[in-house]
Amino acid sequence: MKRRTLIQAAPLLMAMPGLASAQAAFPNRPIKYIVPVAPGGGSDMIGRQLCDRLGKVLGQTMVVENHGGGGGVIASQMAAKSAPDGYTLMQGYVATHGTSPATRKLSYDPIKDFTPIGMIGSTPNVLVVNTNVPAKDVKEFIDYVKKNPGKISYGSAGAGSLTHLTAELFKAQTGAFMVHIPYRGIAPATTDLIAGQTQAMFPGLAAALPHIRSGRVRALAVTGTQRHPALKDVPTMEEAGLKGFDAQQWYGVVGPAGMPANIVKQLNDAMTQVLAQPDFREKLSAEAVELTPMTPTQFLDYMKKDLARWTDLARERKINLDA
Repeated sequence: MKRRTLIQAAPLLMAMPGLASAQAAFPNRPIKYIVPVAPGGGSDMIGRQLCDRLGKVLGQTMVVENHGGGGGVIASQMAAKSAPDGYTLMQGYVATHGTSPATRKLSYDPIKDFTPIGMIGSTPNVLVVNTNVPAKDVKEFIDYVKKNPGKISYGSAGAGSLTHLTAELFKAQTGAFMVHIPYRGIAPATTDLIAGQTQAMFPGLAAALPHIRSGRVRALAVTGTQRHPALKDVPTMEEAGLKGFDAQQWYGVVGPAGMPANIVKQLNDAMTQVLAQPDFREKLSAEAVELTPMTPTQFLDYMKKDLARWTDLARERKINLDA
């Protein structure tokens, strides 16, 4: 009876080619990993280092695809529209899921259109000033800005960037007014800060470290909840008196909405193994990234809170890039 049943069922199984592939163990083919920036930068390095190790844990090839442009919008659209089968993932970060959707209307929903897989890690921003600014700590800098209304300017990597919003958060919490000078990227903004064209900035720690160590800029405080190992003598903004002041350049892995729970768990488990590898931690220390393993639920909560923080600030400071 059993043999007869199998023979009778064979034509039906052959007519359902998707059944066999659906039941195959994941992953059984290469996984595409979208990095939403051009090749060569710190974010690209993080993605490639992760994929190299993640592929070995999963026993499958990870193919990195760089899709820069629009502050990560192009890459996010591609990822959100992909099949939710686990074979297309994206490196989401603070711009794609925090600051950009907080400051303008986008063609995707940063929460509803994605499945959170897990956090990779984060790096703080740091308040740095030109060496001619007569302030050795945050309190002295606030006093200096208030005594020179309209004369102090700060640079950013562009309107709506994390460097911009962090400075606006500083203005909101201190009542100190500074003029915003947006640049096309952090490199030209840093050049003008060193030259004295601007007086302050909140760059990411990795970009600022070489200039801090060379003495070309002065670090006053880091964002985040604790001091960073790379700048142990520099206090946090909270230590400097700004309660709850936080801003992180974070990186994580997301997929399209609707991914199966078992595949999400498998990917998160593999990420947890990679984040526990000492050589991975050492590689990412070059970008001042502190590894922060999270479950998918924890990562979702983190993204929601970060998006809400920047959305509230953008509304309060009237930052609307669509206007």
